[in-house]
Amino acid sequence: MTITNRRGMLRHTAAGLLAAPAIVAASSVRAQGVTKWRMQALWGGGTTPQLYEEKFCERVKQLTGGSLEITPFAGGQIVPAAQAFDAVRGGAFEMMKTFDGYTAGKIPAHGFSSTVPFGFPEADQYEAWFYERDGLAMAKESYEAAGLTYVAPTVYGEEPIHSKVEIRKIADMNGLKGRFVGLASAVMADFGVSVSPLPTSEVYSALDKGLVDFADRGDIKANYEEGLQEVAKFLILPGVHQPSTATAYVANTAAYGRLDDQQKAALEVAAREVSGALRQNIIVDNGEYLRKYEEAGVEIIDLDADDVAEARARAVESWKKAAGEDDLAKRMMESQMSLMQELRLL
Repeated sequence: MTITNRRGMLRHTAAGLLAAPAIVAASSVRAQGVTKWRMQALWGGGTTPQLYEEKFCERVKQLTGGSLEITPFAGGQIVPAAQAFDAVRGGAFEMMKTFDGYTAGKIPAHGFSSTVPFGFPEADQYEAWFYERDGLAMAKESYEAAGLTYVAPTVYGEEPIHSKVEIRKIADMNGLKGRFVGLASAVMADFGVSVSPLPTSEVYSALDKGLVDFADRGDIKANYEEGLQEVAKFLILPGVHQPSTATAYVANTAAYGRLDDQQKAALEVAAREVSGALRQNIIVDNGEYLRKYEEAGVEIIDLDADDVAEARARAVESWKKAAGEDDLAKRMMESQMSLMQELRLL
């Protein structure tokens, strides 16, 4: 996943990013009928995903008639990204945009509410699980004990694999060194990959220095902007480790509880609108940027659909092992598998 885009930050810092004020507890302010929140996102300033977080905030303000104002901050701008979970829980700011995969080690259910390796191949299928099969309710349940409220997901498609070596079938991954995080770390390890869960910021250098043979990082456009075409001459599709992706709007429960019904509804409506809008933007950008990769000398390799389907069936055992005896993780997994069976994916 992309937390920050190093080059994007350098390009856009001088262009007017909001300066992050000192952290203060209980920063939600209701004055003259206006509630003011702060939200730290995952993304670098000026990047496409961050622009859509700004659209989200603008839409919430519009839907509430100005009664809820959310100021968006880029990833790491208020606190380091790894500290956002505890910062929101403690009330330092009211909302974060997060990727549940980062907390899957502590909360097993988050492996299934972020991305499922070899899982849903289409973003609409994954989003349907959230909204039509109680996925949203289970995601909310996963945060309750932490004093946090899961508001809604942003769902989009695959993230590619960038490789220094040819990978033409799943079996070619066996024995390679790869960078993956979240549930993908466990699943790819079961497929014979020596996994290094490196930070996003280290993917470029790890590929450049040969510390890993292939890697996950972010979406097709973001990875091009980061320059991965310079250090990995093969781009593998579909991104079987992350065929569809969900990031999440998560709020401090106490702050959320002080909102009125209109404001709560506005958060949910704006989130779903942005989910679809960003997904469509990525679809269009993917075509443009795949051409850019080819122009840069990168070979795009499409894995065989039958090979991927066979691997999905094998991945089921990895999913079960990752869920372990955790009740919520098992319920999420079983619900997803049921829908996959109905969709003839399993």
